[in-house]
Order: sequence, then structure tokens, then C-alpha cells
Amino acid sequence: MPRNNASVALGLMSGTSADGITAALCRFSGRSVRVLAFKTYPFAPALKHKILGAPDLPLAEISKLNYEAGIAFAEAARKFLKGRPRPAVIGSHGQTLWHGPDDSPANTLQIGEPSFIAEAIGVPTVADFRPRDMAAGGQGAPLVAAFDEFLFFRRNGRPTAVQNIGGVANVTFIGPRGVTASFDTGPGNALMDLAARLGGQGRLEMDAGGRLAARGRADDKILARMMAHPYFRQTPPKSIDKNLFGPQFLRRHFGTVTPKKLPDVLATLSWFTARSIADAYRRFGSKGISTAVISGGGAKNTVLMRRLSEALAPVRVLPSDRYGIPVMAKEAAAFAWLAWRAVHRLPNNCPKATGARGPRVLGKIIPA
Repeated sequence: MPRNNASVALGLMSGTSADGITAALCRFSGRSVRVLAFKTYPFAPALKHKILGAPDLPLAEISKLNYEAGIAFAEAARKFLKGRPRPAVIGSHGQTLWHGPDDSPANTLQIGEPSFIAEAIGVPTVADFRPRDMAAGGQGAPLVAAFDEFLFFRRNGRPTAVQNIGGVANVTFIGPRGVTASFDTGPGNALMDLAARLGGQGRLEMDAGGRLAARGRADDKILARMMAHPYFRQTPPKSIDKNLFGPQFLRRHFGTVTPKKLPDVLATLSWFTARSIADAYRRFGSKGISTAVISGGGAKNTVLMRRLSEALAPVRVLPSDRYGIPVMAKEAAAFAWLAWRAVHRLPNNCPKATGARGPRVLGKIIPA
């Protein structure tokens, strides 16, 4: 470990929506974390287009994309760290192209070659966290569960749900003895973003703040059919690739999404995300949950948050900002912590969440 700023780590995160790269600089002390600074750097439009279309690319283009994404991560880190404390380690989640925990064998693919980050910044870089957990029989997700336990175990003395709503939504239930379960609850923002792109005919990337959803009317029959998806009944540990609730799912339930239909589609999908989260709490949550701590881009969607509050009542729905973790920095901070643990050779997975055979040190370390 470098001697300077030994308790400072940088986390880099790009979610399944491919909105951009979030950098979070964190300082760790005991069982506390302080986010010193964070910022999101949008992908260049051409790169984002390639990432979203990666399933249709030939092998040579995927190999090239891995390096292009790595260069983008390195540039984001370089820009972000200018004038800021030099971290002892960098943790990069990379960009998920595929996550197949139920395949045989289980497999996952995150791109964004981390060698470019180590070369650009000159500090150890940890990446590719999921495969070791899978090799130990786990799902390789959700990785943030160990960080959630670090942050919230025994914090308020009552069972707590720590809910992230990124492209995919995931939850960690924390009871009196620690994590009781952690898994992907289902769709987050990615399905709504896809509808916005299709219905907006290229003029929209998302329904900012839920403004279009607020103008629409949810279709209860379609909502009931979507809630009948077998994934919601599957017992944890479980995790998904965003395409489980992707283009085919959208077409099956809504057909072609037109500008005229878009507000109603988004209204239905925002309820779908909220109710699928609430359904997970009813089926698999700890008894007596008093608070749901929300992070991720979904926390910025005011319509979604209203619907989630209604679906979860009487559970209080609070942003992670209330606990000192900015909603848009939470996952990047988690990968800073995962990297910090890895270089200290400390376990950083949560077997109760992923189903791994036991504690493991996740991540491949590229020396400075």
C-alpha cells in the first residue's frame, strides 16, 4: 500500500443504464466513510451508443470497446483527481455488458480495461470483482451488500432496507445480526430509460424527474401481467442482467412505444419499479423494517419516489444523503471500499447476499 493518504480510495462506477462514469473519493476510518467529493462524467454519445448496442457487436468490436471504455474511465479519474488528494487505491466496477449467474457455467462480463487507469494515475487499481465470487459458487452480485452492512449494521438498532435504484434495482436487508438477504429486486431505471429513448424517437435519454410519467395514466392490467413474472417469486440469492427486463419485455407488454403512448407507458413502468421493490420487501424482507434508505439515479425521480413511498407505507423512505452518503455517490463509494479492502487482503464479499461458499477477497489488482 502507498503511504500517502493510505485511508483514501477512489471508486469508479458505471451502471447498466450507461449514463456515465461516477467518481467518488472516500476516506475510511474504523466503521465510517466520508465522501470527500464526487462527480459524474457522461460518456461521449458515440461511446454510449456502442455500449448500449454491445450485444450486437462482433468480437473484434467488443475487444476494441473494452479498451475504449478503459480509456474513458482513466480520463474520468484523471480529470476528477486534478487538485484533489491522491488516493492509495482505485476501485473500478467497469461497465457490465452481460451478467449470467444462472448460466452453466455462471459468467459475467464487465469491460473498461483497468490497466489504463493504473497507467494514467499511477496507483494500484482493483477491478473485475465479480468472477471470484462466482468461482466460489456465488451470483457475483449484488456486490454492494458488504458495504451496506459496513455502513448500516447496528446504526439505528432496527431492521433497515438499503435500496439502490440504478439501471437494475437491488436491496440489502439488515437485521439485528447483520445482512439477512441482498438481491436484485428487478427493474430500476433501465426499462424506463429504454421506453424514453424509443418513445422519444432519439430526442430523450430518460424521463428526467418523472415529468412524463406524471402526465400519464398507468395501465393496471399490464402492470398485473408484468408483476406475474416468475423472477419475483424466485428465492434469493438471485441477480439479473438488465435485459431480463429489456427490449423484448417492453415489446411484449406495450408493443411499439410511440410519442403519444409514452406518458402512459412511463406511468405504468414507474409503478412497476415501485411495486416490484415493495413486493420484494413483503416476500423476503426482515420483519419490522422501519426505514428504506434509497440511493442511485432513481432517487432523483420524484414521481418514482412518491410511488415507492406509497407502495412501502408505513416504511419510511429516505435518501442516503440523510446518512452522509450522497445518493449519486453510493455505488462508486462502495467500489472504493471494495478496493480498499482488497489491497488490505480483507474479505469484501457478502456470502449471505451472493450465495458464495464463504468470505472471499474479490478483485484483480493491477500494481502501480
